[in-house]
This record gives sequence, C-alpha cells and structure tokens, in this order.
Amino acid sequence: MSKNNDSFMVSIKDHKTVQHTASKTLLETIELHQIEIQYHCREGYCGACRSKLICGKVEYTTDPLAFIDDDEILPCCCIPISNIEIKLG
Repeated sequence: MSKNNDSFMVSIKDHKTVQHTASKTLLETIELHQIEIQYHCREGYCGACRSKLICGKVEYTTDPLAFIDDDEILPCCCIPISNIEIKLG
C-alpha cells in the first residue's frame, strides 16, 4: 500500500465528483459525501459494494476475497491512487 498523502478526485457516474483523502477507504469517502452505496462487510469478503471502475487506478488496503471482474473494484477495501471515475453497483 502506498503512503501517498495526495488527494484525488472521484467522479461517481450519475452522482457527482468528490474529493478523496488518503486516510479513508473509497467507501468511507462515498459515505462522507452522503451518496447511497450498498455494502455489508467493509473488508472485501461479501462483494456487496462491487462497482465498475471506468478509468483511473486503485490500490487495495487488504486483498479482496469476493469475486470481481477485471473492470470492477470493491470500494470497502480500496483507495484511489489517481483520479478515478466509477459507477456504483
């Protein structure tokens, strides 16, 4: 996991663009901005928060155990490492 203190912009399709800070998971940032997202475990086990990564890059804070396709991410256990655009599942 990178120790980058930079913040990145997160464009959420059909919602808005918000700023992510490095101290939070992507799920926490989405919740902070009061955007509705499905989740259960918060640790990459269940896959309920599965979302499509349209562009950009993320890094996982813990290895996800839920099945995801190559173009999907689990916001509960990842952080952006660039500006990203996602579509919530």
